[in-house]
Amino acid sequence: RCSFIKGDFMAIPEGDGSFDAAFAVEATCHAPDRAKCYGEIRRVLKPGGLFAAYEWVLTDRYDGSAEHDRIRDGIEKGNGLPRLKPDADGLESLEAAGFDVVEKEDRALSSHPDFPWYLPLSGRGYGPRELLMKPAGRWMTHHLVGMLEQIKLVPEGSQKVSGLLNDAAIWLVKGGETGIFTPMYFFLARARA
Repeated sequence: RCSFIKGDFMAIPEGDGSFDAAFAVEATCHAPDRAKCYGEIRRVLKPGGLFAAYEWVLTDRYDGSAEHDRIRDGIEKGNGLPRLKPDADGLESLEAAGFDVVEKEDRALSSHPDFPWYLPLSGRGYGPRELLMKPAGRWMTHHLVGMLEQIKLVPEGSQKVSGLLNDAAIWLVKGGETGIFTPMYFFLARARA
């Protein structure tokens, strides 16, 4: 009832109109050209097919200031992203690719205010995951990975990746706290005939 395809979402190895629906969760933000990626998804959908996604975007609070640029750049570097765009750019890309937007919402704004999406990354709280995200937990994990790398139990470069991911978490929290970034921009779009 289910099969998997290993492929490039910029060149999906399927024929035109092959699918009734598609979804992406925090994936298409890595596309080098979102409009082309959305166009490829549109190509493999039947007319009227639905495409739902959670996208990483800059919000309306992003103002292009030096501080906001620093946060944006940190999120991009730590997560291997091309330039982050405002949600409006993504919607324009969807429409240019042949979709009509049915629904859109930054779900981070409608989530519980005491439990924002970035809370597990912030180190606040006392669960096992939060403890690992506190400065001492990050330090310990980073150095443990370094020790494991030295004795060849993990691949070379693992500690460098650990540092990159720790930095990424810091910038993601800053993006969430300032409200200039969301990984929870939801949209539902229908493929035009």
